[in-house]
Parts: sequence; C-alpha cells; structure tokens
Amino acid sequence: MIAFVLRRLFQALLVMLAVGMVAFALFRYVGDPIESMAAEDDTAEFRQELAERLGLDDPAIVQFGRYILNCLRGDLGISYRNKRPVAELIADRLPATLELVLCASIVALVIGIPLGVYTGLHRNTVTSEVLQAVSLFGISMPTFLTGIILILIFSVFLNVLPSFGRGEVVDLGWWTTGFLTVSGLKALILPSITLGLFQMTLLMRLVRTEMLEVLRTDYIKFARARGLTDRSINFGHALKNTLVPVITVAGMKLGSLIAFAIITETVFQWPGMGFLFIQAVHNVDIPVMGAYLMMIALIFVIINLIVDLLYYAVDPRLRIDRAVAGGYTS
Repeated sequence: MIAFVLRRLFQALLVMLAVGMVAFALFRYVGDPIESMAAEDDTAEFRQELAERLGLDDPAIVQFGRYILNCLRGDLGISYRNKRPVAELIADRLPATLELVLCASIVALVIGIPLGVYTGLHRNTVTSEVLQAVSLFGISMPTFLTGIILILIFSVFLNVLPSFGRGEVVDLGWWTTGFLTVSGLKALILPSITLGLFQMTLLMRLVRTEMLEVLRTDYIKFARARGLTDRSINFGHALKNTLVPVITVAGMKLGSLIAFAIITETVFQWPGMGFLFIQAVHNVDIPVMGAYLMMIALIFVIINLIVDLLYYAVDPRLRIDRAVAGGYTS
C-alpha cells in the first residue's frame, strides 16, 4: 500500500512539474510583463529597473526554478490587471467555484445513480426507454445552450430564479457562502443543474450498462439459485460491484467539473475561478492564467490520487494481484 501511494505521489510530482513548465512558458513567451505593468510615460531606466527587480534578465532555468519555489510558497505573482496578488484573487473566487461544483456533483450523483439503477433493473419498460432518450439528449446538449434555455424558461418566462450572479452571501472569515441565504440558494439552482446535467446523464448511462453486465455474471445467477431475494441481489451484490468503475469515472468527472465550470460561470456571470480566468484571457493577464493552470492541475492530481486509493480499497482484486506479485518477486 505504501509503495502504491509513493508511486502515485512521484507521478503526481512529474505532472505538476510539466504543468509548471507550461505555466512558466506563458510568462516568458506570451506578452510582455514590463509593458503590462509599466505606464506609458515611464522612462526606459524605470523599465530596466523593473525588469531587474522581477529577475527577467536571469537565464531561463534560473527563472523557472524561482517560479517553482514561489509557487511552493504560495506566491503566484501579481495580477497585471488588478494589481493584487494572484493568490488573493483565487482565494476570493475559490469558494464560489467549489460551492457550484459541490451542488453540481450532488445533482449528478443523487439523480444519476438511482436513475441508472432503475433503467438497468427495468430495461424493457416505457419509463426506462424515455429516460434513456432524455439522457441521450442531456449528453448531446452543449453546456452553454443548456444554460441559455434554463435562463429563458425560469428567469425570463417564469421569473422565479435569478439569471446571473451569486446572490447574497455570508462572510465567514476566509470563506464566503451562499448556502445561508435564500437568494444565494436560489442563485445556485440554475448553474448547478447546467453544470451537473452532462455528468448526471453520463453516470446514469454508465450505471445502467454496468448493472446489466453484473446481472449477467455467474455469481449473480448463483445467488438467485440460493434463493436470495431480488432486493438483496440487486442492491447487496450487483450495485456494490457496479459502483467500482463508477467511482473512477465520478472522480475524474469531478475534476472536469472544476476545470470546465468556465462555460457555466461565464453564462451565469458566476464570480468563480472560471470567470476570473476568462477575464484574464481577455486582458492577457498572464499571472492569473498561469496560476489557474497550476491550480486546476493540482486539483486533478489530488482527485486522481484519492480515486486511485478508493479504487484500491473497494476492489479486492487489486490487493490480491499485488500480494501475489509481491510473493512471486520475493
């Protein structure tokens, strides 16, 4: 187990170094930080002094090492546009994105898994066929179009939900939340459904497919021959084994929700990290772009590590295979 974790940590370190090189390349080869930070009437001497202070005259390898060390200390640079530390900007926007992703994940899991189980157990019913057709529609619909349709129906026609913003939030020190206000909860509904719809339909179809596969296995037939009830077979045996690949996919898609919340946040003007990144791209704010890239990579790495550990804990075949392999090599 320890060797497994160490291997995953080493792989995660290599991934973060590679992403760090890409983020550093943004600083070095995209735009000119001196032109972004200096005013039009600043002298050439001031610009040269600024370049020396930022270390832009040092060799590339020295600048890269300094950039990595600064990232490890939490120093992600200064935003060209906002003139504030990038770490502060991300800290301000991170709660909004995490709350949105949390709600979208709950929507996907709480609705997607039960519907997948139902369509797997009742695959020949009219309701199951209708749900399958709806899930195909949900997978095919682009996220931005889903958001626009929801805004049109619930904000324009019915006028029951807000179409943009986060609503009223409560400041809890280093964290701001909309969970404690009515307007904050109402503002979460449409973007959460928009962001979680694709994941929900994907999980539903995955659970249905895995459920059908598991129900055809020999040990399920043996369980029926033993006289076990359908409830015990479906939920005690079949569903448990169905969730093994679902954990992997759900974990990967959780990272995707954070990374691709950009579209949803842009449609609903949600003040999260994705909307901050779009503004940074529009204003060529390289420090914010690089920091966002590093942040998303770190989130993906952490989620992948957690999923690997969960997969290792849930699937006993991995532990047995590694134990056998260790016995052969010893």
